[in-house]
Amino acid sequence: MITIIAAVADNGVIGHQGDLPWRLPEDLRRFRAATMGKVCIMGRKTWESLPESKLPGRQCVVLTRGFGREIDAPTYALLPHEFAKLRSYAKYAEVMVIGGAEIYAMALPHAERMLLTRVHQSPEGDAFFPAFDASWRLVSSESSEGCTFETWERAA
Repeated sequence: MITIIAAVADNGVIGHQGDLPWRLPEDLRRFRAATMGKVCIMGRKTWESLPESKLPGRQCVVLTRGFGREIDAPTYALLPHEFAKLRSYAKYAEVMVIGGAEIYAMALPHAERMLLTRVHQSPEGDAFFPAFDASWRLVSSESSEGCTFETWERAA
């Protein structure tokens, strides 16, 4: 199964200048619990924005166009035509797509589930979550301080 996990502001913002425009400890705990022990697919910019410890306990796959670049990451795939090959990871476990904006847009047609944290703010940003259509249905929603945790599934 391919699952997208993202925190999205009311105005669609997911990032600003390579960082999250908010600090929500409960969202970070949810992210950690949801991704632990799984394959996490991300773009190079997302990989480079992570803290020095990166994501212990998870297998990271970094997508990049720049194979000439030296990237200190465990696994690479070429964008965008290689993305479909990443589905093979889903045979072994749930695959988590963790960003950024271009990677979310490429993953959306392949994903079966989304775990979205709706951040009730409208910050300035330069990265946005892609729009998704009516093929997705909201299956659960839980309110928290300053945000709502949503689970979406692709309708059958």
